[in-house]
Amino acid sequence: MSDEHHYSRRKFLGQAACAGLGMTGLLSTVGTLRLFNAAMAQEGTPSGDNKSLICLFLYGGNDANNTLVPYDLAAYTEYERERGILALPRNELLPLNAPGDDGREFAFHPAMANLLPYFQSGDLAMLTNVGTLVAPITQAEYQSGGAALPPHLFSHNDQQVQWQTSVPDSVRKVGWGGRLADLMQSLNSGADISMNVSIAGSNFFQVGEEVLQYHVSDRGSIGLNQYDASWSPIREMYHATDEMIGRSYGHIFEQEYAAIMKRAVGNDTLLTSVLSTIPQHDDLFPLSTDAEGTMSRIARQLRMILRMILARNALGMRRQIFFAALGGFDTHDAQLEDHHALLSSLSNALADFQGASNTLGIADEVTLFTASDFNRTYNSNGKGSDHAWGSHHMVMGGAVQGGQLYGNMPVLVNGGPDDTGNRGSWIPSMSTDEMASTLALWFGVPPGSLDQVLPNIGRFNNPNLGFMQL
Repeated sequence: MSDEHHYSRRKFLGQAACAGLGMTGLLSTVGTLRLFNAAMAQEGTPSGDNKSLICLFLYGGNDANNTLVPYDLAAYTEYERERGILALPRNELLPLNAPGDDGREFAFHPAMANLLPYFQSGDLAMLTNVGTLVAPITQAEYQSGGAALPPHLFSHNDQQVQWQTSVPDSVRKVGWGGRLADLMQSLNSGADISMNVSIAGSNFFQVGEEVLQYHVSDRGSIGLNQYDASWSPIREMYHATDEMIGRSYGHIFEQEYAAIMKRAVGNDTLLTSVLSTIPQHDDLFPLSTDAEGTMSRIARQLRMILRMILARNALGMRRQIFFAALGGFDTHDAQLEDHHALLSSLSNALADFQGASNTLGIADEVTLFTASDFNRTYNSNGKGSDHAWGSHHMVMGGAVQGGQLYGNMPVLVNGGPDDTGNRGSWIPSMSTDEMASTLALWFGVPPGSLDQVLPNIGRFNNPNLGFMQL
């Protein structure tokens, strides 16, 4: 697609859009979205162009400082001094063959052993010092108060919302995954199930103007209990339900309620039927299953996502966006033990998921990325660590240009040139917008239309960070 075509579409959208939200230009109108989708449908996409994007949110604020650890002797010695009781033993770390631009070497946490082969093979990349930003900011600007900051910077709820919406200076709660789906939904023309599927409950990431998030459990579709029962009185009760939602109503609220109920029943029936033909694939998740055969919660979510991806042809879907989550990362105390257990569960599940994707031949079409409220402080509070800012994140999949660290690692010194103060809270050098825009480009958004998904992307220098094969 030519740059000229990108420009003309962007110009058209800009002329057609109604009022946005101040300088952010946050939302185009529903009519504009429909016109955009009509244009996308006319252009078409290559045959077999299926893509699935997975947001895996680590609730509580993952300690990225112990996820990716300095390894060369000089840097490790400094790390050990600065982190104190939180420092991991060097002989237990898993060194990466990916020195930073400044010559420092890094390693994975010892609980991430099963992820190391995927980093070495190029299926996994690390994005360094990512965080919510209104615009680029220096330490001097932060300390002087001379630049705009994301509101309530160290608050769990606010930072979760801002990670998921990528518009930190707006009160609107429309997610960038929702805006992405709004723009790309024409590729799922005729599909009954939403492009946005959550296996971890409600979230802001998938909130769109037109596309709504559809919830399933890690066991399958969520619907009416025993709706297909063939015995009385259950059968008669649901026949009566069908008659009620099939009637024509005069009141607008009654009409809408009946329409929503009818659609939900129909979607549940369809998805239950389709998933009944897709096996559980427990054998593809060996690392995530304990001696009793119990699978971790995050592995069950990823297994369900795998089944939904395998069902996409039957569901008429070429684009899918998923939301999964793992909690417990607010490690103010008992951090070493709790974080080890969390990373072990996460690492095993991710390794099994990527291994399954490779085995099933869908790895090039599936990309998973992690997100979290924020990082933890580099120094300790005596038991654990506290809320910080810039963090490191994983991107995994067959289309990832892996085996590398992307971005600029901060100077890992409490009170150093990248710290907001003196506790090791890193000022992000990579914005969530830049990370998200690179993923949006891979998902199929034309470069000239990125601001429809990420209204603030023009404030940053790198809409394509290079970690995806485009």
